[in-house]
Amino acid sequence: MASDVRRRLPDPALNLEPPVSALRQETTPAGTFFVRNNGILPDPDAEAVRVWTLAVGGEVRRPLSLTLAALRERFEEVEIVSVLECAGNGRAGFSPAVEGLPWGHGAVGCARWTGFRLGDLLAEAGVADSAVYVGFESPDHAIGRPGVPALSRGLPIGKALAPETLVAYAMNGAPLTAEHGSPLRIVAPGYPGSAWQKWLHRVVVLDREHDGAKMTGLDYRMPSRPVSPGEEPNPAEFQVITDMPVKSLIHDPAEGFEARGPLTVRGFAWSGHVPVRCVEVSADGGATWQAAKLEPGSGPWAWRRFTIEGLAIPAGPAEVMARATDRQGRSQPLDPAWNPRGYLNNAVHRVRGQVLSD
Repeated sequence: MASDVRRRLPDPALNLEPPVSALRQETTPAGTFFVRNNGILPDPDAEAVRVWTLAVGGEVRRPLSLTLAALRERFEEVEIVSVLECAGNGRAGFSPAVEGLPWGHGAVGCARWTGFRLGDLLAEAGVADSAVYVGFESPDHAIGRPGVPALSRGLPIGKALAPETLVAYAMNGAPLTAEHGSPLRIVAPGYPGSAWQKWLHRVVVLDREHDGAKMTGLDYRMPSRPVSPGEEPNPAEFQVITDMPVKSLIHDPAEGFEARGPLTVRGFAWSGHVPVRCVEVSADGGATWQAAKLEPGSGPWAWRRFTIEGLAIPAGPAEVMARATDRQGRSQPLDPAWNPRGYLNNAVHRVRGQVLSD
């Protein structure tokens, strides 16, 4: 078996990040995919999985509690290819630095997810007219605090009922592993990874925004107005992160490259609910941009490969940048928009190296 190329981030919880150079495939292998956790992972053995149940309660007419076998028998199996990205991906790129795990650019991947629609499960339970949000509960617990949930995120009811939102039990054609949420996890394309709750065992339908663990304060929230470094943030001015911004990633050439002659630049681009329109590449600090070839993805939620060949760069130190733009005209900025928790860094991806003379 190949060794794990992912680095472990400095945190008591298990958090793993692959190098960007490992993200060359249209479908990211489970063993390469980043891992984000807030607490102690449950590790269900075969018997625990066999007796696992998923309950649905709250603002519903028919509360449910179904085994895995019953869920798979009752609901249509569907597949979707989707990017999954941590909201803190790129946090190490903020200046001044912010608190939190110092993710580089590797807290993202694209996989084929198999499961059933969360909307079908909620329809079976009979969602009440009062429903506004759904909350998710799992058995992982906070570090050093058994019984205290590590994470309990949720979704607005519209996203919970959307056809792309799944309860998944497989990733890339194989059962979910413990680190990726076995036996059940939420798949919420276009939303940050925090909304993709792992080890799912209860869904609660609410008549208000969910207030579970890591849903309040500044957790996974962005300010509704610019906040300057050193300013005391007001939690009332922060909103839950929903749609992810347009973004791109260069996997070739790799950081620290040495090359001769014109370069070929390859990578992936993705966005949230607004599709990617184009990708451009610059080798002169953003003074000029050249359009890259953008290939179709494996569905509306998958990332899309881009390529540009014959990029002429003078000999010497070089920096290549990629900039994606969505169909609403929103482009990646040259620098990230600073915020206290270091979320949503979608600045252009920069790769530095050396072009050798002939």
